[in-house]
Amino acid sequence: MKHTLLTLILGAACATALADDRQACEAVDGSYLSGQAVSGPTFAHGQFRQGVELSHTHLKLRADQDGRVYDVAIDNVFANGYRQGQSGIPAPLDALRAGQRLELCGQLYDRGVGIHFVHNNCGTRPTGTHPDGWIRVVDGHGQAGPNLEAGTGFCDLFGSGSRHRSRR
Repeated sequence: MKHTLLTLILGAACATALADDRQACEAVDGSYLSGQAVSGPTFAHGQFRQGVELSHTHLKLRADQDGRVYDVAIDNVFANGYRQGQSGIPAPLDALRAGQRLELCGQLYDRGVGIHFVHNNCGTRPTGTHPDGWIRVVDGHGQAGPNLEAGTGFCDLFGSGSRHRSRR
C-alpha cells in the first residue's frame, strides 16, 4: 500500500512539474513538447554566417501530446559546449541517446512534423516566431535538467536586437 501511494504521489508531482514547464514555455511564446527520443543525435552541416558554420543536430522525438514522431532541429551554436570550427555534435548534445525523455520549448515547423528554435533567444523579447526556447533531459523522477541550448557566446551573429531565423 505504501509503495502504491508513493507511486501516485510521485506521478502527481511529475504531472504538476510538466504542467508548470508547459506554462513556462507558453509564457515565452513557445510550443511545448515532451516525449521520448526515438533516435540518437545526428550532425547536419549548415550555412556560414560571419565565418561561423550554423550547423544543426537532429534527433527524432515521439511526443507525449499526440504520439507523433517529430524531427527536432537543434542549433549547435547555442549548445553549452559549442566551439567555433568544431566539426560534429557539440557537448552536451553528443550525450543525447535514444530512449531518453526530453522536454522541448520552441517553434513548430510551418510544414512537416518538427520543432526548431529550441534555444535561448539572446535576451530579446520572445514572440511566437522567436520563442525563448529550450531542450532539457528529464530524469527518472520527472525532473527536467538544465537547458542544453543556453549558450549566448554567438548571439552577435544574429545582430543587436535581431532574431535568429531558421526556416523549416
